[in-house]
Amino acid sequence: MNVAKLATELDVSAETIRRDLRRLEKHGLLRRTHGGAYPVETAKFETDLAIRTTRGVPEKRRIAATAASLLGDAETIFIDEGFTPQLIAEALPTDRPLTVVTASLNTAAWLAANSPATVLLLGGRVRGRTLATVDHWAAGMLSGFVLDLAFIGANGISREAGLTTPDPAVADIKAHAVRAARRRVFVGVHTKFGVRTFCRFAEISDFESLVTDTSLPISEAHRYARLGPQVIRV
Repeated sequence: MNVAKLATELDVSAETIRRDLRRLEKHGLLRRTHGGAYPVETAKFETDLAIRTTRGVPEKRRIAATAASLLGDAETIFIDEGFTPQLIAEALPTDRPLTVVTASLNTAAWLAANSPATVLLLGGRVRGRTLATVDHWAAGMLSGFVLDLAFIGANGISREAGLTTPDPAVADIKAHAVRAARRRVFVGVHTKFGVRTFCRFAEISDFESLVTDTSLPISEAHRYARLGPQVIRV
């Protein structure tokens, strides 16, 4: 949301908007940026997939392409639910045999139609908000796999709380994927950093790399890097 635009639409001064945004930020409902603000995901609020496909798309595409370049010798891959992980699927190489495990219906459908990869879709209850599967069916399948690499997203990542998500069922699937994978890469835009939601599913030290955009300050990237992973800003 843009301060000047809001002031015009609501017929109030820009300072009034800024004061209200400061109050909302104090209560953890949004985070301010230069000239505006954006909502944060909390234990009570989670954006749906349709909204995610409209925000920060150039940054998410850069993040996805960079994450895909970290594939190395991996042959069996987990791709998390969400829009940025879906873009990773679209950036995977097509000249080598890959097996992709995912809970995301959209990612599985795209890969099945456009990629030579072997695609395994986790079974279970489908969440309407993200079009991804959860619950014991999906967790049971993951517990039987040994994966080379997992691309993991989160609703929040902080140095204090690690990686978090609002829904316990989603957190369980992510935690199973983290345990099943030999290597793990976090992918997410800078707005995920410093955010804490309800359910922790991993520690920052579990990851070899955190891939985000250049709006994450370098000083903050260094603080996360001290916890173990390489922080890549693109």
